[in-house]
Amino acid sequence: MPKSDSLAVRLRTLLITLFVGTLGGGLFALAGLPAAWLSGAMIAVAAAVLIGMPSHVPNGLRDGLFMLLGVAMGSGVTPEVVDRVGDWPLSMLGLFVVVTAVMVSTFAFLRGFAGWSRETSYFAAIPGALSFVIALASDREADVARVAASQTIRLFFLVAILPGVIVGATPADQIPALVQPAIAPLPQFALALALCVLGSLAAVRLRFPGGWLTGAFFVSAALNGSGLLNTHVPEPLMIPCFIALGAMIGTRFADTTPMALLRLLVASVGAFLVGLFVSVSGALLVAWALGLPFGQVLLAYAPGGLEVMMLIAFLLDLDPAYVAAHQLARYIALVLVLPLVTLVVLGRPARESQDGPTDRN
Repeated sequence: MPKSDSLAVRLRTLLITLFVGTLGGGLFALAGLPAAWLSGAMIAVAAAVLIGMPSHVPNGLRDGLFMLLGVAMGSGVTPEVVDRVGDWPLSMLGLFVVVTAVMVSTFAFLRGFAGWSRETSYFAAIPGALSFVIALASDREADVARVAASQTIRLFFLVAILPGVIVGATPADQIPALVQPAIAPLPQFALALALCVLGSLAAVRLRFPGGWLTGAFFVSAALNGSGLLNTHVPEPLMIPCFIALGAMIGTRFADTTPMALLRLLVASVGAFLVGLFVSVSGALLVAWALGLPFGQVLLAYAPGGLEVMMLIAFLLDLDPAYVAAHQLARYIALVLVLPLVTLVVLGRPARESQDGPTDRN
């Protein structure tokens, strides 16, 4: 949006963008689709901007979203899971090898076959941690729309198809409800949130990639994993956060043509199939070498949602702690290692040499 637009125009456009995103997210939630509020908002806003609707999500709101997402991500690190991470060292090593192989093979496909740029291919190839990947890519010259679409398509297939294939004909009334973490008292959550904000500010000050999300994540994980403070973010706060994030991604499709969308879909599905082949092959090898159930290893290695993968493990009488520990280890490793790997592979963001932040909305 042009800088000359008045504050009132920007605010009105923002409200319209969020309203469209809310409608899309609500429809997806009613349909029971995966990552409903995020994906629905993204698709609704993307469709609206493709037919000419003006859209706007300011950078300040974006940074706040990333910070809150970092708090929520860190709350998944519980003392119980931390205690069991060291129980499967060889399996964890296999996870590292498989994740690396998935990234390399998917990057090669997107770079060589689809012809995407190096930065866009790199972020689109990262298996999982959608919010974190978007935070990193937003600091770069990567095509965030392509990255988000590729990641969302992967998530859709993993969550909507893979669990169904594994579970098979399990009746819906036999699927247990997930146990939600206890909500912290308001003063405790306020203290945890304040500490996470300080963590984000420190990470941004140190120019750590994805600093708003990364800083909050590590503070939240340390507080929750040690049992000092409960950092679970109440769902009423997370739903608007997902809507706004999805709307922000949707605005990136403003200059996309229908033919470009078709090419994006083909490239994203192809990248998913390449990554799935590597994941299945790696899970088969690790399961055979360590004498573990193949489905258990596959669920532990799949870059899907932690709760969904644990639920499928429970339904199949597998070890939910094994799945959770590997999913969290992958998540933490990505957040810990990727910013440094990104600096090595891609260098410093080009915009850091510019005067002030760039509003690309």
